[in-house]
Parts: sequence; C-alpha cells; structure tokens
Amino acid sequence: MLASSYGLCSIKTNPIPIQSSSSSIFNRSSSPCISNNLQPQNNNQPIQPTRRNLLNISIIIIASSIAPISPCNSETETEDVFDVERYTDLNEGFTLLKPKSWVKVEKAGATLLFEDPSKGSNNVGVVVTPVRLSSLGQFGDPQFVANKLIQAEKRKESTKDVELVSCRERPRESGDLQVYEFEYDLDSTRGGLKKIFSAAFVTSKKLYLLNIAHSQQPPLSNNKRMMLEKVLHSFDVSSTTNN
Repeated sequence: MLASSYGLCSIKTNPIPIQSSSSSIFNRSSSPCISNNLQPQNNNQPIQPTRRNLLNISIIIIASSIAPISPCNSETETEDVFDVERYTDLNEGFTLLKPKSWVKVEKAGATLLFEDPSKGSNNVGVVVTPVRLSSLGQFGDPQFVANKLIQAEKRKESTKDVELVSCRERPRESGDLQVYEFEYDLDSTRGGLKKIFSAAFVTSKKLYLLNIAHSQQPPLSNNKRMMLEKVLHSFDVSSTTNN
C-alpha cells in the first residue's frame, strides 16, 4: 500500500485528489512513537511552512502511487522468515530484502514494486523522489512524519479506519544513515484489513520511501510477520551510493 508518499519533494507534483474518510473507530491515548538518537523537537524553532507543505505532498504521493488495489484471492502461507533474498537498485542507490517468491511488476508512480503472486495486494514498493534537504531530521521527528502519513491515509476515499501502531528512528551509530520506521493497521475498501510497514530515509538529496502491505485476513502468522520485519529493517542505501 506505504501507501504513497510523504511530501518531501522539491519538484512540482500533481497529487491525486482525495476525500475525507469515515471517522476512526480506534482510540489510542498514548504515543506509539520512539525516537532513537534524535533530540526532542524544539518548539521554538518550527519547521518552515514550505517544507511541511512539501512533506504533505510526498506522503500523499507515495500512499497513492503504490497502494494495493488488487482484489482478494485465496492465499497459501508458504514463506517463512528465511525465504528472502537481497535486491539492490544500482541506478537509485538502495538495497533491501524481498520475499523470494514475490515477483517484480511495473506500476505508475513506483520506482520498484514486488507483488505476492498469490495475492497482488500483498506487496513491497519503493518510491524515490528529489528533495531539498539532507536528512529526515530536518523535516521533523518520527512522530511528526507518522502524523502526516496517517493524516494522508485518513483522507483517502478508500480508507475506513487507520491506527498507528509504532514509529521510531532506527538505532544507529554515529555517522550512520538516519532512517524512520513505521507500522500501522489499515481497514480499507480496497482489500479489507491490512498490516502496513514503512521506512524512509534521505540521502544524496533524494527521499527513499519503502512500503510493505500485507492482508490481515487471516491475521499474520509469526513467521510471516518476522519475514516482513526483515524486509523493513533491511531497507538501506546501497554500498555503491556516493553520498
């Protein structure tokens, strides 16, 4: 689905029109976000409005461009946590693990898209777009970006309910790439209940967005969840990329 894009683009875009969704049935009072190696945001130094507008555009773009629209089909659970393989895009400079049985397909708006051959709405997608800044931290902390992502989902006509489960900055050593990771549950008219994992980072003046969507009908098994989390945590800049 990562849904579609966070709005960090510096280029002109034409976002897909979206409409307000029904009110959420979820009620979560505590913040699910964790920030590692990131100082609390200084309220006295707000992000410039123009950058927030760009962030909003990118969130909507990625949520729309690789959102799953395939009809539901029967699914046989065959993959386990070890059924993944490395994929590296030398042109765009990123790498990730992918389920071995999932096939590469072409889709407008997506830099890369892999689909489960038994159920196309289960997919792994990447969108790469130019940006003006050099890190996600210049746009906001994980909670700020997660809020924009969830707001974009709620405005989509197909969304019935959406609940943020967690957001965090991936643990890193000094000098490592800053990566944000998100997990949320989506109830949509396009495929029903889904589990969404997303990751984002900025390098070489480009925003890289990963979206993993998987049906929760039936609920994810432990092995399936572990496999998808391996894909999430593997998303990174490739070693051949020159920053």
